[in-house]
Amino acid sequence: MINAQVMFIARRMVVIVTLILATFLATSTVMAAESRPNVIVVLTDDQGSGDFSCHGNPVLRTPQLDRFRDSAVRFTDFHVAPMCTPTRGQLMTGVDAVRNGATSVTGGRSFIRPGIKTMPELMAAAGYRTGLFGKWHLGDNYPHRPKDRGFQESMYHLGWGITAAPEFANSLFDGRYFHNAEPQKFTGHCTDFWFDSAMNWMRDRQAKREPFFVYLPTNAPHAPHDVAEKYSTPYVGKGPERFFGMIAQVDENFGKLEAFLEQTGLRDNTIVIFLTDNGGTAGVKVFNAGLRAGKTTFYDGGHRVPCWVRWPGGKLGMPRDIDTPTQVQDILPTVLELCGVPRPADLRLDGTSLAGVLRGEPGTLADRKFVVQYSRAKLEKWQSCVVWKQWRLVHGEELYDVHQDRAQTNDLAQAQPAVLAQLRAHYEQWWSDLTPLIGKFVTTSLGSDAQPLVELTSSDWQDVYADNAGHVRTAAGGPRGGHWNVNVVQPGEYEIALRRWPREIDTALGDASGPQSKALPIATARAMICGQELTGQTRPTAKEVVLRANLPRGETQLHAWFQDPAGNDLCGAYYAYVRRLR
Repeated sequence: MINAQVMFIARRMVVIVTLILATFLATSTVMAAESRPNVIVVLTDDQGSGDFSCHGNPVLRTPQLDRFRDSAVRFTDFHVAPMCTPTRGQLMTGVDAVRNGATSVTGGRSFIRPGIKTMPELMAAAGYRTGLFGKWHLGDNYPHRPKDRGFQESMYHLGWGITAAPEFANSLFDGRYFHNAEPQKFTGHCTDFWFDSAMNWMRDRQAKREPFFVYLPTNAPHAPHDVAEKYSTPYVGKGPERFFGMIAQVDENFGKLEAFLEQTGLRDNTIVIFLTDNGGTAGVKVFNAGLRAGKTTFYDGGHRVPCWVRWPGGKLGMPRDIDTPTQVQDILPTVLELCGVPRPADLRLDGTSLAGVLRGEPGTLADRKFVVQYSRAKLEKWQSCVVWKQWRLVHGEELYDVHQDRAQTNDLAQAQPAVLAQLRAHYEQWWSDLTPLIGKFVTTSLGSDAQPLVELTSSDWQDVYADNAGHVRTAAGGPRGGHWNVNVVQPGEYEIALRRWPREIDTALGDASGPQSKALPIATARAMICGQELTGQTRPTAKEVVLRANLPRGETQLHAWFQDPAGNDLCGAYYAYVRRLR
């Protein structure tokens, strides 16, 4: 009897201890989640250093962004790429563009190489919830979509955004977006939609006590400059009013984000990082913050942008300027360190953590040189800027001291031969190390169960610049267009539907569509893939030509174009819809 009582008491004690331990572990997990900082990265598109009233713009007013700047640690010598995709790839990977693969906005070079970890992948592995709201521009098809690269929630546009070839007929107002790779419709202007969607998602994460990483890259103020008149009217006659109006709308929404963080109690434990993706565009003629040139160039006006970081609960010290040269590759390692996210042993980064600098720890950032490099289509040597302290080596020939000559008007190449030689030697070694990767193109998968139907567009033709709706309308890109680099992941019979116009506008092959559009006498479609030549007869009134082929597994190229009745090449097939037949 006594033994039975002892056993009963022992069992009760085991249950009680188990419950206490489970409660402790659950509480510890919640406390750990609540103590880890949330992260929000806001990236605007085509907004240069001069496009802020806090930087001295005499026309544009950005009160909300100015207020955030005043509360943040400010990197005043911060560098991105001169165009958007390389900046985005470097931001997501912490790796130089040539190494990560995303070196261009087009030309088959806008994808991150397989095996390179991204910020959302690393954050998700550490228990963060990850969300994207806005412009992606690192691949529209598997395995490059946001959901394939670590984002658990994604709302985004294809290509570079509205009027890109993949978004041929879309609109900034009441248009189409993709929700976790599925097309949906949004109401209102996309800038409002991205911010509202992000805040709603963050509110849900807070309710579930889940730490979050939010990436909020806006379309604005990139063209088309389509905005409500209430934003553009104050700038009529004073400059590019619609461009400035788009920035004003971003500014208003940034203020709403700030109010949301304050009202929900998230502000103190949320790291907010604001930056822009390249140098100035439409606003440069009004004000360029003393910099030379703008987007696409290798002078500071093309790649020197604001980067502001705030974390009230993170002991970053007083708001201040940090004038040490820094780069977009530094953001990922910085976020990992601030959030206590462990680095995988095999994680290679070209960026350096700025956490110590942000905390005011002396001597935490070693002297270094780094390279700004990108391409419009083909990647070329010396299309670059080497940054070291106050020095800038532009195109391998021009040398500037930006401390003494912010506008880069005085070339010191002959006066400073030792500095010139150092920077050229650094670049030569950097280029030599990466040369084997230059010709290695990243493929898009065909036949994957993850994406049964793949829409290929001219944006991804190798080494051809034909990624705008205007290129499609005018039959640009040459009489045969270019080829796509693809990977057939499952062998079998495939259907390849070739079109001049995207399916969503339902337009005949030979018809014109929109301003400056060319009608073409299309009579034949031709394609080459896996050593096979495919031909299909058609007529200008047809909407697509469907070809079939048995394809083996493996990496290959798909090239497709249209011909007239005499067999003359007319233009590439700007759109190809590929699916494996089951």
